[in-house]
Amino acid sequence: MQTRVLGRTGREVGVVGLGCWQLGGDWGVVADDTALTVLEAAVDSGVTFLDTADVYGDGRSERTIGQFLASRPDVAERVTVATKMGRRSNPHEPAAYTYDAFCRWTDRSRENLRTDTLDLVQLHCPPTPVFRTEAVYDALDRIVEDGRAAAYGVSVETVDEALAAIARPHVATVQIILNVFRRKPLEKVLPAAAEAGVGIIARVPLASGLLSGRYDESTQFAPDDHRAFNRRGEAFDVGETFAGVPFEVGVAAAREVAALTPSGMTTAQLALKWITQQPGVSVVIPGARTPEQARANAATDAFPDLSADTLAALEEIYDRDVREHVHGRW
Repeated sequence: MQTRVLGRTGREVGVVGLGCWQLGGDWGVVADDTALTVLEAAVDSGVTFLDTADVYGDGRSERTIGQFLASRPDVAERVTVATKMGRRSNPHEPAAYTYDAFCRWTDRSRENLRTDTLDLVQLHCPPTPVFRTEAVYDALDRIVEDGRAAAYGVSVETVDEALAAIARPHVATVQIILNVFRRKPLEKVLPAAAEAGVGIIARVPLASGLLSGRYDESTQFAPDDHRAFNRRGEAFDVGETFAGVPFEVGVAAAREVAALTPSGMTTAQLALKWITQQPGVSVVIPGARTPEQARANAATDAFPDLSADTLAALEEIYDRDVREHVHGRW
């Protein structure tokens, strides 16, 4: 798999990583042994970047990754693990983002991941004022000076939050929703990040599975799956579920995307390829619930770039069917 530099971390990572939210919870049940085989399949297929968070399964995702890497010392040194912190605060407000809290949160993640120093820790979609608070960045600098983390970044909901973070001198990475149905970051965020040397981690690349082409209007999700309980933002930002696209709108648009899929590729691979073709993207982090999904995602890099005609057709679908639902909001 081709590698790219992950922004100011200086680390080389495979362009297709693995998002590990599914291995913690909120996507239905993934058994412990299945979670380990998903990690094994991804890493053995060339994946070298794993993204998790301290709240995924209340630490379950982190602990699973820690267990896996401890059992595979042959790959542990070449795998970069990024975790996130901040969503454990209750109430979730700007005042919670302090140095003492960062110490508690990173100490817990270090224990879960069985490491002395986190490769990368990211603020986990904090309240918007946090991105403009000087003391927050001072506290993050101290976390690095303490050796708790080698680098820090941010995970954001909006373009404006991303641009505020990119302007800070020590922010190594920005994680943002980017996919065929969420194109706004292409306008300003990716160019600004490239100019500043900040890495871009593209999340929700398949719009919560819409861009796999496997769903229709009758598809039902388990009650403990966020695609059932967060369609209107009941639990967290609605943009995290189906990328903020109303489900019926997304299903119909995804059919049109599927019709453009080149021979030999899956619709999910087309969607991932679109992201890795965007200048400035460091790594894309699709999730996987099975080893087969993890292998197929990793195989995306072997395909040639999408043609100009396909890119134009995808843009037309977005402009006609999706833009009005998402572009002005995030």
